[in-house]
Amino acid sequence: MKNTIKYIDLFCGMGGLRVGFEEALKSLGMVGSCEFSSDIKESAIQAYNYNFNDNMNYTDITKVEANDILDFDFLLAGFPCQAFSSAGNRLGFEDTIGTLFFDVARIIKEKKPEGFILENVEGLVNHDKGKTFKVIENTLLALGYKVTSRIINGKDFGLAQSRNRIYIIGHKTKIIN
Repeated sequence: MKNTIKYIDLFCGMGGLRVGFEEALKSLGMVGSCEFSSDIKESAIQAYNYNFNDNMNYTDITKVEANDILDFDFLLAGFPCQAFSSAGNRLGFEDTIGTLFFDVARIIKEKKPEGFILENVEGLVNHDKGKTFKVIENTLLALGYKVTSRIINGKDFGLAQSRNRIYIIGHKTKIIN
């Protein structure tokens, strides 16, 4: 097992998914190396830079060619949830924001990382009577990954509020529970 895991952080926001990933690596005696981060919200980019001091090149992921991203082992993506959230308009893939998942799939397809961790609102699971989640799951399976998912409440991990999220985890060779 190698000691350093290279990863990219898409729709990185302030870096919450990255923090959890790096903590998990640390618990295994490993370290993470963030090779690329992407977000378009200026306040999130400022917070991310403050939190990690990476000086990453942030850009709109729809304008990034996958072959311009350095090779990596894992992809992290908290792709936008407004199209699936009960607090949003729930238009799913009919909303441009809802189609950003397919940019994640495009990068996975081209770069073929060892695995990925995707995060979204729990409403994604039941959106359009479960059809939206099935499209996402089938897309990831078609890319050759073993996929599992679980709704996790952030409150159970020290958050001050109840915040359910769906985590979708994929790996080339094994199911990760």
